[in-house]
Amino acid sequence: MSGLRETFEAETTTGGDTLYQVQAPGSPLFAEAQPPRGSGLPAALFVHGLGGSTRNWEPLMAELAANVDGHAVDLPGFGQSPPPDDGDLSLDAHTRAVVDHLERSGRGPVHLFGNSLGGAVATRLAATRPDLVRTLTLISPALPELPPQTTAWPTGLLALPGAPAVIRRASRGGSFESQTQALLELCYGDPGSIPPERRALMVTEYRRRAQLPYALDVLSRSARGIVRAYTERGDHSLWRQAELVTAPTLLVYGLKDKLVGYRMARRASRAFADSRLMVLPHAGHVAMMEFPALVARRVRDFLAEIDGREK
Repeated sequence: MSGLRETFEAETTTGGDTLYQVQAPGSPLFAEAQPPRGSGLPAALFVHGLGGSTRNWEPLMAELAANVDGHAVDLPGFGQSPPPDDGDLSLDAHTRAVVDHLERSGRGPVHLFGNSLGGAVATRLAATRPDLVRTLTLISPALPELPPQTTAWPTGLLALPGAPAVIRRASRGGSFESQTQALLELCYGDPGSIPPERRALMVTEYRRRAQLPYALDVLSRSARGIVRAYTERGDHSLWRQAELVTAPTLLVYGLKDKLVGYRMARRASRAFADSRLMVLPHAGHVAMMEFPALVARRVRDFLAEIDGREK
């Protein structure tokens, strides 16, 4: 990382990973680097979903440490990254932040991974900046699904004006453990499979996040950005942009996903020109957290296929 020290303002070590900060226009961005198990590995960047953080990718990044030099970024307002100075949390703004990160770190083109909101960001980035993307792996990407499945409606309601105040009132008096459990019920196919030590870390992170004064506002405005992106038409439509992606694409869907319906897998397979599909029958919305070893195995096969094609 010596060549990046002029760009990165701070570096600290948390466990075996490195947390660092890059000063992007309007807001500093934090990212986490998984120490690679080897030299000269190809660069990869992981982008989390709505309400997530770099921690969502730690299990998969650890599994892939011998295959890629993986970094995960906290989108503006999420994880360790503060909200942007201009308050813009649209899909375009999140995409610009990831582009800024890649340009300032000089790590592109990368193997780009995205989950949920991060999948929409990754799709738009791959369509508009193909020079920065070598391959694309999308796990339950938030591409327009109209009408959405009924289990996704509460998430859509986050976009309504006044939603943060309603959520504050509704959650008042509830324990962080119960609120974390409700979130896990929404995102996991089987929340009961989460090891106790990892669940405890999730509760700690939920508590930290909930105590930030801007957390609900960032969540609501980012949800509003997704809803707005769902209504865009013409060349700015996410489905149209998916059709413009030239990077080889791996699509991962879970049959128990309550937020992104499996019915969208077939449409996505048709939209991305060079795609292949992985379906996990017992996974929910965050397959990379529930089944990191299975997802990593398929990713390794995918990367080996592309590497062989490029030689």
